Amino acid sequence: MDASQKNILQLNRTNIVKDLDPSNVYDGLLSRGIFTEDMIDEIKSAGTRRDQARQLVKDLQMRGSRAFPAFLECLRETGHHTLVNILQSEGPVTVPASLPVLPSAVPFPICECIFLWNDLLHNEKYCTSILFQSTETSIPHYFSPEGESLAPRLPRPRRESIQSYKIEANPCGLCLIINNVDFDPASDLKNRAGSDIDCDKLKRRFESFNFCVTVQRNLKCKEIKHQLSVLASTDHSGYDCCVVVILSHGTESNNNRFPGAVHGVDGRSVPVQIMTNYLNGKNCPSLQSKPKLFFIQACGGGEKDTGFEVSPDEVRPMAGGMDDQTDAIPTSSSSDSLSLSDEPDARATLPTPSDILVSYSTFPGYVSWRDSNTGSWYVETLDCILEQNAATDDLVTMLMMVNNEVSQISAKGLYKQMPGSFNFLRKLFYFQTSKT
Repeated sequence: MDASQKNILQLNRTNIVKDLDPSNVYDGLLSRGIFTEDMIDEIKSAGTRRDQARQLVKDLQMRGSRAFPAFLECLRETGHHTLVNILQSEGPVTVPASLPVLPSAVPFPICECIFLWNDLLHNEKYCTSILFQSTETSIPHYFSPEGESLAPRLPRPRRESIQSYKIEANPCGLCLIINNVDFDPASDLKNRAGSDIDCDKLKRRFESFNFCVTVQRNLKCKEIKHQLSVLASTDHSGYDCCVVVILSHGTESNNNRFPGAVHGVDGRSVPVQIMTNYLNGKNCPSLQSKPKLFFIQACGGGEKDTGFEVSPDEVRPMAGGMDDQTDAIPTSSSSDSLSLSDEPDARATLPTPSDILVSYSTFPGYVSWRDSNTGSWYVETLDCILEQNAATDDLVTMLMMVNNEVSQISAKGLYKQMPGSFNFLRKLFYFQTSKT
């Protein structure tokens, strides 16, 4: 949307909020591909009719050159001729042909490697992996006449390391593990056999990394929020980082930054985005510029991934256990064809989500598998990778190892799982280990 069209919407926002019922134009904007269903749901969640109208005006300005004329066409179709005349007072607008609705794209889990040389004289090379990098912070690369890539030109070195976070405090930080196992029968969620195994593994692992670990078991939705609020209100000035681990059922949730939600044992859910907000720089000042790590073992939805066929050289097949279950809410009767031991697991906005990493056990929309005897694929693999590689590798590199290992496991010889991360860390993160 160009500046003049944005200006028209902003100048006439009062009229739009006063006269428009947004529900009248949702279908039209959806059918023209201006918004997806997820975006419409986000606008509806703004609250009252007037609040939804304000959010609609705001979001329209971010939807490209087709948004303004399509909005005018929807207003005409629903009888808002006065609004059309007001908005067209600056001149005629050509209405484009309608386009089909496109699926909502979720950036997950894409990694990009950028090689940084802090000291060109010694040719020291560092690699940092990030998910989202704006053009303002990208590092230009230069090429020789032969096309060979040369080292990027960097600003003058700073005293504080730009390669990795300082993790030197003793203890290095607080770790909260929320382990939901036994669910209220009224919630229609099954108990999560094997979750205690996951909890014990991660408690021992993070204690070995010099974290103070607190475990909370079987929390309701309100209690999850309370524990996160207590964690946010704690003074972290003497610590270098913070970790939150959630082991629970989950479900889909439409949010701008971090998708998904986790269930309390009462069946009510807390969006992951809301959980991360508790620890952002605004709500927890003592964690500003320090890494906040979230590990979510819960389903991202109800779909079961059967994968796709590849060359035998591409993968090293690994079989899941006989008691593999999932952490999602069943969404269709197709699950009736599975054995009785199969259950699905299920799975939050930050204005500036810097120094936050959220590691999900599964891709948004899909189930996450858990063996009732050995624990979840994700936690078992994560624990093993951390044990073997934490002394030498950074966290993002190890999470890619986890992705690779879990992707090669199959449940009942059929179903697959793909973990991934939303990474807003600014530096490499290394755990404290006995070798460091």
